[in-house]
Amino acid sequence: MNPLESIDHILSTARSVRRKLDFERPIPDPVLLDCIDIATQAPSGLSESWRFVIVRDDDRKADIASLYRTALEELVRARGLDVKPTQNALTDRLHEMPALVFVCAEDVPDLTEIPQQVAFYGSVLPAAWSLMLALRAREIGTTWTSLLMARHAEVSRLLELPEGALPLVMLPVAYTKGARLRRAERLPSREVTYFDRWGMTRSAEE
Repeated sequence: MNPLESIDHILSTARSVRRKLDFERPIPDPVLLDCIDIATQAPSGLSESWRFVIVRDDDRKADIASLYRTALEELVRARGLDVKPTQNALTDRLHEMPALVFVCAEDVPDLTEIPQQVAFYGSVLPAAWSLMLALRAREIGTTWTSLLMARHAEVSRLLELPEGALPLVMLPVAYTKGARLRRAERLPSREVTYFDRWGMTRSAEE
């Protein structure tokens, strides 16, 4: 597989992995730190405000898992959603993950306007996505979840974040165990892409 094929394969198979995970196999710190070194090479606009917290402590993981379950139950009630079996699987075993990696932002300004929000968070969140891809390349499964932002004050206390910092994304991590990650069923590019203005498409022959 040439470099382009390898990159395309990782990008197109970076699925959310909530099952078929090896809860017994530890992930060494150097592996996670290497992934974070890659993540911090992500493009950044305004600042490099990303910070990362790796949680391994069993009691702390249990507290986070409890908050996660509560936040999920509240979301389901509020929106009348059905919880996927894979989401239940993640919730039930979140405390058993070898590590929970939080992508945080520090010195978060008071953002009241949408352009300000896009500019600030757009400088942090690409690092979270790069981290997910780096993990995928090492056969480490994870899923992107921002659900705990609904309980960010409690999570911040658990992680002892300084004032002005927020836990934006949590990536529960474990080596995959028999997971077969494939391309997802998605609409083709020609059905989601316009040219020059909204709604202007081109035929397959163009």
